[in-house]
Amino acid sequence: MAGDRLSWARLLKWSLSYIDGARPSRAISEEERMWLAEAVERHMAADVVSRMREIALLMSTPPSVLEAQGITPDDIEGLLAELQVHVESIDIANDLHSVGGLVPVIKYLRNSNARIRAKAADVVTTVVQNNPTSQQLVMEASGFEPLLSNFISDPDLTARIKALGALSSLIRNNKPGVAAFRLANGYAGLRDALSSESARFQRKALNLTHYLLSESHSDCSVFAQLGFPRVMMTLVSSNDSGVREAALGGLLELARDTTLGNRSLLADQDRLRRLLWRRIQSIRMMAPEDLDAAREERQLVDSLWIACYHEPSTLQQEGLLVLPGEESFEQPPDVAGRFFEPLRRQSVGRAPPDERSEPVSGTVGGMMMLLGPAPGNSLSN
Repeated sequence: MAGDRLSWARLLKWSLSYIDGARPSRAISEEERMWLAEAVERHMAADVVSRMREIALLMSTPPSVLEAQGITPDDIEGLLAELQVHVESIDIANDLHSVGGLVPVIKYLRNSNARIRAKAADVVTTVVQNNPTSQQLVMEASGFEPLLSNFISDPDLTARIKALGALSSLIRNNKPGVAAFRLANGYAGLRDALSSESARFQRKALNLTHYLLSESHSDCSVFAQLGFPRVMMTLVSSNDSGVREAALGGLLELARDTTLGNRSLLADQDRLRRLLWRRIQSIRMMAPEDLDAAREERQLVDSLWIACYHEPSTLQQEGLLVLPGEESFEQPPDVAGRFFEPLRRQSVGRAPPDERSEPVSGTVGGMMMLLGPAPGNSLSN
């Protein structure tokens, strides 16, 4: 039965036979249960691909024709939202290109409507996430360029945030993508994002920054030259706990890199010492429930203090580092790695890089172009 070709009418008739009331119902056998599940799955998959083909055809239609047919921007946004649901499966996501839907989605990244640009970026994020095949397809279809442009200079903040999310998924575990991001002055764009007033934008930029630092230690010098330590120090005092923790994690990554003396650079900063001391003071004043929620921040503050000043922070002495009932540890844990574990988890099973890049000078590998401001942006002082 499992090998039979699905007939939807036959499936309906078979199902109704169990509830027609003419005879007592019987238990469904395991074989019948498996056949039913497989039949429904095959039908739904075929139906999804067919629907994606319809959406792709509609999105490929010239805007003037769509407008003449009464298709509104809200309708397009709705189609993109539907498409995003369909491509959550990796197999279906890889079918998007074959049914002709990938190129139209990328074109919508340049649409005049900001909500459509943002939703198109959402679709790209879902398509490429943990999906090397679709990452390559998007790169080959020139999807990187409009995403970078929207991230750096889109006038709509939501569209910028969504573009950054898509870029982050596109270049993660994708060496050509990371190289393209470097060469396109993407690091300067990240620095400018950290100076945004949006905590969400800052968190996304910090997460991608940490990933790039962890992937290539030689880039620590580039981030230092671009002024990331100063900006991240400012974010240590953010009102958003996620931003604070991400900024502390980024500073810890820089402090642990010794290739070009970044540890000394951080340790000599009296400003950093004052900021960490203020965080310790704030932690001391927290209510018990807030103190428990700030576990990551407590550990990050202590680990960063040790990395920079070679001694435990007063949080250890005062019993605020490990609270009663929390797991204790003899050595400072890799709290930055634990905080960013969702980012690193995607790297499990990958072959390790052949070698680490040599320390970057001002002219090695074309990196000098990273030292300028991002196009159309300047860092707020």
